[in-house]
Amino acid sequence: MKDVLPDIDRWLAEGETVAVATVVETWGSAPRPPGARMALTAAGKIAGSVSAGCVENAVVEAGQQTLKSGRPRLLRFGVADDTAWSVGLACGGSIEVFVEKLEPSVWQLVRDEVLAERPVAAATVVRGPDPLLGRRRVLLHDGSLRGSIGEGFDEAAEAQARAALSTGASRRVAAGTEPGIELFVEVLRPAPRLVIVGGVHIALSLAALARTLGFRTVVVDPREAFANRQRFPGVDRIVNTWPDRALAELSVDDSTAIVILTHDPKLDDPALAASLSSPAFYVGALGSRRTQQKRRERLLAAGVPEEWLARLRAPIGLDLGGRSPEEIALAVLAEIVATRNGVADPRAPAKSESRG
Repeated sequence: MKDVLPDIDRWLAEGETVAVATVVETWGSAPRPPGARMALTAAGKIAGSVSAGCVENAVVEAGQQTLKSGRPRLLRFGVADDTAWSVGLACGGSIEVFVEKLEPSVWQLVRDEVLAERPVAAATVVRGPDPLLGRRRVLLHDGSLRGSIGEGFDEAAEAQARAALSTGASRRVAAGTEPGIELFVEVLRPAPRLVIVGGVHIALSLAALARTLGFRTVVVDPREAFANRQRFPGVDRIVNTWPDRALAELSVDDSTAIVILTHDPKLDDPALAASLSSPAFYVGALGSRRTQQKRRERLLAAGVPEEWLARLRAPIGLDLGGRSPEEIALAVLAEIVATRNGVADPRAPAKSESRG
């Protein structure tokens, strides 16, 4: 959503009407996931995409028609569809795209949550009778609700929104027991955050690659010579204080990954104690197996529970056989992405003793 947000804001400020097309379901090798968006105006301005370019023209035409009529439309492109062949989806994939005229008040509500980095879920009717199409029920981060689909549907929409928000996964579902009415329940979560403890050389590559993958990046190091804007010009935030204090200040949540790189027990151990007790979805620390064993013994002696230590990814990263800072950064980010995507055990059978 963030990719089209600035353009939509500008168009609305200029008084333009806007149509939004959203991918609501995919099969096979469809190029964009559910939630991918394209926005367009009556004047022909376009932002975002719903495919790799193969169905955009057809979606733009549908969007222009929706702007004129005000009627939402559900489009399907697939290999069994002559239209799909004409727009290039002949590789075995198919998608459904919901096209609607943007309602500024609803847009303002959702955009404010997204910009504030707060999770939100919106249940929208994408299949059903015309009077219901496009109606939505929005669940905000504090549990409050906005909007209405209609009597007999709001309760089911709320339940689906809460279930989707708890798992963090968007879904296409039936709207209660009445046949033929379907919802697209979209979850919009804050961008994942990577907190890097230790402004060492590997951190330079790690921060740069994480930004490419859409992570918000934070570098924590009390030593200003290691963590400053000259060394890390592109990170979102630099915190020059002790790691345990910094992590408390950062309000670590379940969209946060923490990587500890300092190799200094004075910094590593407080950082690990704070990280392992947090909701962070990933905690990893650089170091060989020997380093990890000594670290484990120190933390146990300091009272860190065994179950906390079981969360620690160490040695850090997938075993890609790399040795350069860039290759180690790639291995670490690969493990973080796999963990965030729910891969059960992304680790290879063997780990390098010399990593770090």
